[in-house]
Amino acid sequence: MELKKNPNVDVNRLRTLLLEVGLIVALLVVIAAFLYTPREVTVEKIDMNYGPVEEQITEITRQDQKPPEPPKKTQITVITDILNIVTNETQIDTNVDFAEFDADVEIVQSVAVEEENIEEDQPFVKVEEMPSFQGGDINTFRNWVMSKIRYPSIAQENHISGRVFLKFVVERDGSLTNIQVLQTPDQSLSDEAVRVLKLSPKWKPGRQRNQTVRVVYNLPVDFRIQD
Repeated sequence: MELKKNPNVDVNRLRTLLLEVGLIVALLVVIAAFLYTPREVTVEKIDMNYGPVEEQITEITRQDQKPPEPPKKTQITVITDILNIVTNETQIDTNVDFAEFDADVEIVQSVAVEEENIEEDQPFVKVEEMPSFQGGDINTFRNWVMSKIRYPSIAQENHISGRVFLKFVVERDGSLTNIQVLQTPDQSLSDEAVRVLKLSPKWKPGRQRNQTVRVVYNLPVDFRIQD
């Protein structure tokens, strides 16, 4: 019986193929060997002349602290005098010899009483008898002022109106002094109000404890433009 060869299982053909594969693998290994670069290792050289540096240790010294001062002694003086309590039955010796007085002489002990004087310069706000103007009070005086007021032309032209607050003192002789402007919407209005107050007739002065005194007043004066 004659054996037939199968071309697919030909040994010679496989040997050639394996030889080619082996050459290719060997060539790749050689190329990889040339491309491989070993890691450089750096060895640090140690300086043998190096030695430890000696540091000088400085001792820390503290300044001598002064001892705390002892607390100051406070001297307290105690009064040792004792008040002698005198009862109603205790007799007190005096230097007055009552034998020098006659029996008919009546001994009277006089006590000086100082009379309270009213301070002259300080004006009062309220007194027992308030000052009066022409038989009336402050409202009577205000009506008199309003009748004498002349509206300043400069204020009328600029349509300036408002209330002026004044302060004055009625003296013991009934005259007005210390006229002050407390508040004003315009200088021209306050000047006119002060001018009228200076023309005031004398008042009947106020009285306190049957003495004429100075009395202070506050007075509002209205300036209104009549349409």
